[in-house]
Order: sequence, then C-alpha cells, then structure tokens
Amino acid sequence: MSNRIAFISGASRGIGKACATALSCAGAKVVLAARQIDKLEAVAAEIRLAGGEAFVVAMDLSSQDSIKEAFAKAAKDFGRIDILVNNAGITRDGLALRMKRVDWDAVLETNLSGSFFCIQQVLSPMIREHWGRIVNITSVVAEAGNAGQANYCAAKAGLIGLTKSLAHELASRNVTVNAVAPGFIETDMTGSLPDEAKARITESIPLKRLGKPQDVAAAVRFLASEDAAYITGHVLDVNGGMYMR
Repeated sequence: MSNRIAFISGASRGIGKACATALSCAGAKVVLAARQIDKLEAVAAEIRLAGGEAFVVAMDLSSQDSIKEAFAKAAKDFGRIDILVNNAGITRDGLALRMKRVDWDAVLETNLSGSFFCIQQVLSPMIREHWGRIVNITSVVAEAGNAGQANYCAAKAGLIGLTKSLAHELASRNVTVNAVAPGFIETDMTGSLPDEAKARITESIPLKRLGKPQDVAAAVRFLASEDAAYITGHVLDVNGGMYMR
C-alpha cells in the first residue's frame, strides 16, 4: 500500500479513526475528513507521531458543496485519491409510526447520498489511473433489520446495493468496490447503551463480545490492499457471528 493515498470520512473517532490508523500503518498516506477539525488534528498528530503522513479536511456529508470542496482541497494539497473509505454516518432513531420526515431525510442524505457523492469525486481519477479501492461501511442491521431504525437500515442497505452496482460499472477499470458490515462495535454510539442492553446484545453474539474498531479496520485494510484485487461487489461481515447469511 506504499505511496497509495486513502481518504477516510468520519475519521475523527471510532471506526473511522481505526481505519485511518490501519491504512497508515500499511503504508498509505491518509486524508482525514469529518466536521470537527480539532478532533481530526488530534488523530493526525497520532498518525504523524507514529511516522505516517496525514492531511486534514473539513467535510459535511449533508452538503454536496462541502464534499466537493473537501476533495478538491485534498487533491490540490495531497494528490490523487487511490482508496476511499465511506465511513461517516448518523442515526436518528425512532419507530416508523412516529418518524419525522426531517429525521428520515437527514439519515438518507448523509449515510447514502453523501457516500455516493464522495464516490463521484474519486471516480475519474481512479478510472484514469486504472486502479482504485472503494470500501463502504454499511451495517449488520442493513442485512437483518432493526426495530426503530427504518431510516438507518434503509440507508445502509442502500449502500450495499450501491456497492454492487458500482462493482459492475468499474470492474473493467480495475477499480474494486466492496462493503464492510460491522455488527455491534465498541464506539461512542454503543457506549451510550445501558449495561443491561449491552449484556443482552453480547449474549446474542456467538463470539460473546462486542467488536473493536480495529476488527473493522482490519477488514477495510484487506479490501484496500493488493491481496483483495480479485474481490469486488462483496459484503464482508464483521459481526462476531451474530448474523450469518
């Protein structure tokens, strides 16, 4: 992965931070994107301290203009993008009966449309270079469903469909498109769950533990590598066995 340039959205914490660190350790230069620059700078400082190269850009996935500006800045200051990891996302949970339009739209706009617009920004350079890796972070709930998350599940399931469609479109150009579907991972999102809920979830996982961000990052690093050159259109489950297709 030496000399490859990776762009990771939602890189300020959790899975995104772990992906950025893993790709940097594998030899890639990393572009870190999120809304909060101060948190990104802290992650970048850790990567640089370990001997890696990191560049920071502000990006709001709900704004197509913000996405374009972030990629334009990255391309100007850091060069082409070889690897794109679409990780950033939000939740606005609620039962379907009472879900507000604004909460439906926000989740679809950020988690699905935002990822698509990020992909659009890297397609021409990847096609021109005849090499590229796109990895979309979806979710176990996109495959299994989850009560109270109709918007989130729909957006993440949409990412799987998007992954497979683009895999067909880009295969002839040596650009692979894959997805990683994490289960319950130890992040800020799961950290707010009550202990009783965590215990119930853990009991439902055959490996009897929540995953770590590094578990997901290892899958992303593999799919972004030369070792995964013959894999495209695939959804790699990282869920401890809680959902088996």
